Amino acid sequence: MPDNATSANPTEEPDPTVTSGRGSSASASPGPLSGITVLEVGVFIAGPYATMQLADMGARVIKIETPGTGDSLRASGPIIEGHSSPFIRLNRNKESIVLDLKSDDGQASLRALLKEADVFVENLRPGSLKKMGFGYDDLKEEFPSLVYASASGWGQDGPLSPLAGLDIMAQARSGLMSITGFPDQPPAKVGVPIADLTTALYMAMGIVSALYERKESGQGQYLDVSLFESAVSLAVWEAGSYFGTGAVNRPNGSAHQAQAPYQAVMAKDGHVTIGANTPATWTRFCQAFDLADLQDRPKFQEPALRMENREALIAVLEDRFRERTVDEVVEEMNRVGVPVAPINDYAQVFTDEHLKARDYVWTSQHPELGEVAQLGNPMRFSRSAMTQGNAGPALGADTDRVLAEIAGKTADSKED
Repeated sequence: MPDNATSANPTEEPDPTVTSGRGSSASASPGPLSGITVLEVGVFIAGPYATMQLADMGARVIKIETPGTGDSLRASGPIIEGHSSPFIRLNRNKESIVLDLKSDDGQASLRALLKEADVFVENLRPGSLKKMGFGYDDLKEEFPSLVYASASGWGQDGPLSPLAGLDIMAQARSGLMSITGFPDQPPAKVGVPIADLTTALYMAMGIVSALYERKESGQGQYLDVSLFESAVSLAVWEAGSYFGTGAVNRPNGSAHQAQAPYQAVMAKDGHVTIGANTPATWTRFCQAFDLADLQDRPKFQEPALRMENREALIAVLEDRFRERTVDEVVEEMNRVGVPVAPINDYAQVFTDEHLKARDYVWTSQHPELGEVAQLGNPMRFSRSAMTQGNAGPALGADTDRVLAEIAGKTADSKED
């Protein structure tokens, strides 16, 4: 349902600890990061997606934005009644404050916030915060327990570090675009911003690891994560080929780099993905679809031979599937225990019965849009609650309250 089609009461305050899915209950304990305070100076995806993970796990995330425009993602469509639909999802469970970090007042407020913070996250161009006096080296002595995490296109040093680096550049330079798509076709990127998102997940994992280490050492540390290296880290098959034999992998469409049949195959009314790539699943697959003759053909008898003769194999399979619908293929393969799945579009994904059964999609409250659908978090803890609170906040919605809270703590510490 579109965000602006809801009849929800926009003034209703959500319960920030409501959970969903297996292993969740109203009596679940607080999130595993409850009590951790995170400051985010983040834009677009990598930094904000990392802190979204931390917020989902119960951390308090205070998003620091520039006056006037805030996070650049706020201008990204679709725009629903003046609000960016991607922004209100990527920045859920956070508070937004506006600070001019180039001003004395803004810098003083940030230092006051840092006294209460466990984690500082930024994904600006390397050196941007250092120019304002807020690089890690500027802060580590004053705030020795602070975990400071930076995401950038190319890393904080090296010859590329000063350059702008977006997701598509990381996909290009990392080799991802050299293996995505079909042979003899123009370069294609992965459909989602995979370098941004992988960087964010590495950043969140690194932050949690640094917080764990801090329990023993009492010291914070610096974390440097780049889109480029995050994207390169995904090349597990490609590294195996190159370092093992010197072979350079090329695009294979939906086909696997080293196994067959493991790809999308045409049926009567569309494509279906199959994974009959082990001796056991290959045997069951052939028996289910009356393909015993394929098992007897010399060029298909061994896994390596099926890979070597993949094009001929897929041609035979598609000829046999021509009279079967996708649903029929899926049903039969599930019956015999061979991995299979239809290729869904996102309308089908977001209404998927399996996801509904696991309460994956949940609704957050937005002061103007009412109920806003949110994608669930894949992490399901048996005891700890995952936060399901507010949608991404309006620019500066929490500035006065947060700064008053910090000012009160500063006053209390002076009295002590």
